Amino acid sequence: MNRTLPRIALLLAATAAPGFAGELSAKIDRPADPGQIRERTCFQTHSRWDPAVQIGSDVAVCYGIDKTLPERIAQWKAQGYIPHLMTGVSWGEYQDYLYGRFDGVNHVDEAQVNRGGERKSHGGDVYYMSPGESYGQFLSQGVKRAMDAGAEAIHLEEPEFWVSSGYSEGFKREWKAFYHEDWIPPHTSPDAQYRASELKYYLYRRALKQVFDFVKAENARTGRQVRCYVPTHSLINYAHWKIVSPESSLIEVGADGFIAQVWTGTSRTPNFYRGEKRERTFETAFLEYGAMMNVVQASGGRVWFLNDPIEDNPDHTWEDYKTNWESTMTASLLWPQVWRFEVMPWPERIFHGKYPRPQGRRGRRTAAEPKPIPPAYATELMTVITALNDMEQSEVSWDCGTRGVGVVVSDTMMFQRGEPVSSDEDLGSFYGLAMPMVKHGIPAVPVQLENVNIPGALKDHRVLLMTYEGMKPMKSIVHASLAAWVKQGGALVFVDDDRDPYNAVRAWWNDEKAGMKDSTPRQHLFEQMGLRRDPEPGAHRVGAGWLIYAKESPAAFSRGRDGAIRVRGLVRQACEAIDLEYREANHLMLRRGPYVVAAGLDETIEGPPSVLRGRFVDLFDAMLPVIESVTLVPGSRHFLLDLDRVRTPAPAVLASACKTLGEDKANDGSFRFFAEGPANVEAAIRVALATVPAEIRLDGKRLSREAWSWDAATKTLLLRFPNAPAGQWVQIR
Repeated sequence: MNRTLPRIALLLAATAAPGFAGELSAKIDRPADPGQIRERTCFQTHSRWDPAVQIGSDVAVCYGIDKTLPERIAQWKAQGYIPHLMTGVSWGEYQDYLYGRFDGVNHVDEAQVNRGGERKSHGGDVYYMSPGESYGQFLSQGVKRAMDAGAEAIHLEEPEFWVSSGYSEGFKREWKAFYHEDWIPPHTSPDAQYRASELKYYLYRRALKQVFDFVKAENARTGRQVRCYVPTHSLINYAHWKIVSPESSLIEVGADGFIAQVWTGTSRTPNFYRGEKRERTFETAFLEYGAMMNVVQASGGRVWFLNDPIEDNPDHTWEDYKTNWESTMTASLLWPQVWRFEVMPWPERIFHGKYPRPQGRRGRRTAAEPKPIPPAYATELMTVITALNDMEQSEVSWDCGTRGVGVVVSDTMMFQRGEPVSSDEDLGSFYGLAMPMVKHGIPAVPVQLENVNIPGALKDHRVLLMTYEGMKPMKSIVHASLAAWVKQGGALVFVDDDRDPYNAVRAWWNDEKAGMKDSTPRQHLFEQMGLRRDPEPGAHRVGAGWLIYAKESPAAFSRGRDGAIRVRGLVRQACEAIDLEYREANHLMLRRGPYVVAAGLDETIEGPPSVLRGRFVDLFDAMLPVIESVTLVPGSRHFLLDLDRVRTPAPAVLASACKTLGEDKANDGSFRFFAEGPANVEAAIRVALATVPAEIRLDGKRLSREAWSWDAATKTLLLRFPNAPAGQWVQIR
């Protein structure tokens, strides 16, 4: 998430907000927020408290373990936040470990090293690590300092091992201990590359387990309930960017959940669809969020979905950031199983930064002059952030194509991404199957292969798309679960031409000592379904279900003009076989209680766009306008409040670009509430009332008539005034 950020100490010095010491006292008169204990929203920050970033989330995640941490935790807690701690796992200011000040042993040889002998650095001697046996113990000592400072949860960010690494002396030692054989250069064969990735996966799982175990022991000793989470990119992105991480296995070794680090920077990575390579931010984000949702839904635990109003690349314009943020935000809201969100990382760089940044030699300017965040965008952000606290809704309904379709993914997608033979560079083995679904309004769910044996993991799926091109099964037990699912009435669409060179790696399916002689794990799966190892392509009855087998390459589907047609045809055939209605749409739309989330799709079926009619407040508009129709044109993104489905009786705050608390309806008909928000951001608030107000006061002072407007048709009031970090009372008479 923070690859382009400078070191923690430098950023702390740059972003510390001077001159606000007088505003750091606890908010004595602030009304309580009964929902805060559920930790619905959070953000991560390097900085001390700053009135310009008083964004009103439930949790402030303080980043970095240094001497300022206790002060930072105390400041954010005094301002009403639940304090958490986040620290890097694969890199950080860990020179005490590197140079032996931790345990008397120099660990520089544990830095990740590539084939050319270069250490992978995050800047200077902040190296990406190949974690040795004592690395988790070192991290645990830093975590203890955070726990002692009052952190109520620990976030261990981004356990990442680059595919291009694996050449350090430390890694060679771990290879010998793990495989009981001498190290083999990863680039020399597919088998060596696969084994190197398998070891990388294990090393970070081991390090994290050490920390999880330490925290649980401290909890037992102190009686506290400090939790451990892992902020991590999605499996899809890590595979695409050629990074290995433990991903789905972390719940098994003690993680309490994840932050799904999906944002413009990951989701705008170009991919192929119908032979054209380009950015598809919305669709990619939808699949990335879905992969993280499925891991947690099957294995348990908590997950927050990250959104970033900008991205790590500082060279884009605010309009570019806004457009892509709306796409990722919409994509995240289309997974109703998740109602917790990290609303932004680094609010200091959003509310204090200017973009695009100067670039080139001597700070040469980009075509656009760097500017601070546009006021309307800042207000829109605050409106959406406030609404995210209300996303736990029991009433959910879809308007889309066929539901119940999944695309099987495995952590081993990260194992086949390096020399001498990498899987499709653009991850076509996955996107070739998944993108035709999403582009045609079918909300396909990435289904984690490692979790299919968990009871109930496949209960919501009727059709699964699958390949072993680009990934392999870690354990044979998953085949028994898949076969049982098919026999009970599921339809498995298996697309694979058996030409993946990684089929020949040393693995359980070809372990002759164990009596296994399959040349590809697909053969074992088909046998588990009661079929021949190599049946003819086509439809095969399996108990009450079906196998639809296409001996073709899914990566080739992504690069061919007709590949998407072929995939849709296979899924249609599977649906017909199990009597599931096959339906396509040129949009995805979801109702979450009174909220409507919708996206108009491009590169999709021809036909007129759908039109949504009613009375809606547009939450992607800083003016919070009431609109009566929304057309889902290609590329459009919408987050709406349906006034006709609001269950809260008037008077009530419906939408606001600030945090509102303590709503109070007096007997004399007046209504008041407490409003707080970041300095320099205008608050827009739409309130439901029985009748037009006679007077409005802000902290006892009459609000001018120009600051509010009345909509008689909806009986709603729109207020606009500057936010106050310390909060202010709004009284409507």
